[in-house]
Amino acid sequence: MNQLVIGQYVPGRSLIHQLDPRAKLAFVFAYMILVFFANNIASYGLLLFFSACTIYLSQIPLRIFSASLKPILFLILVMILFHLFLTKGGQVLFHFSFLTIYEEGVRQAVFISLRLILLVLTASLLTFTTSPMDLTDGLENMLHPFTRFGLPAHEFALMMSIALRFIPTIWDETEKIKKAQMARGADFESGHIFRRVKSYIPVLIPLFISAFRRAEDLALAMEARCYRGGINRTKLRELHFSTKDLGLVIIFAFLVLGICLLRE
Repeated sequence: MNQLVIGQYVPGRSLIHQLDPRAKLAFVFAYMILVFFANNIASYGLLLFFSACTIYLSQIPLRIFSASLKPILFLILVMILFHLFLTKGGQVLFHFSFLTIYEEGVRQAVFISLRLILLVLTASLLTFTTSPMDLTDGLENMLHPFTRFGLPAHEFALMMSIALRFIPTIWDETEKIKKAQMARGADFESGHIFRRVKSYIPVLIPLFISAFRRAEDLALAMEARCYRGGINRTKLRELHFSTKDLGLVIIFAFLVLGICLLRE
């Protein structure tokens, strides 16, 4: 758990850090859609090259990005095995007894794995280079036009901000409860998978109780300070688009053009 980096912000002065959060949010959402349009080695190679360039420009150590991929390694392995064993088509690459691996199975296993890695890296880059407060302000600003249709933009952004803020707190609380249970003789490492999952029940129950108690305390504190949502609220720092954000739009346009040209 100490290696989890979900929702963490890495302070810095890189070019990616300086971009407007609205531009980064819009780009990440559009980029995640664009990833699903890649369908060959050339198009995925272009996306990987672009992701590598943005990671380099962010000036964030690679070990942090590799840590963000660790929670999905098991999922990637399952997807690879699923496609290798069940996807048929193309030339037979390997055959032994009941096991047959086809060319299309290898192709789908590689492409689906690359797609998932690109999605996680892009989402991680957004959270690493954008503070939770900037993310909240950017999301609220983008959703503000929909308030006329009844969408509670401020409340939705506040909910996201609180969730991001308490992710490290929940992990820390989980680690404390786990160590307390281990001091009482709990074993989380030995036994088969179902036994180990069952051993986490004494951790989950006090964790949920603590989370609900913390949420109630936060609600009471907000009410005591007469919090009334986004009504007539002002902001200390206003968001403004710059030429750097315009450059991001131009780069994305060229990226879309490149994917369209490289698609089969």
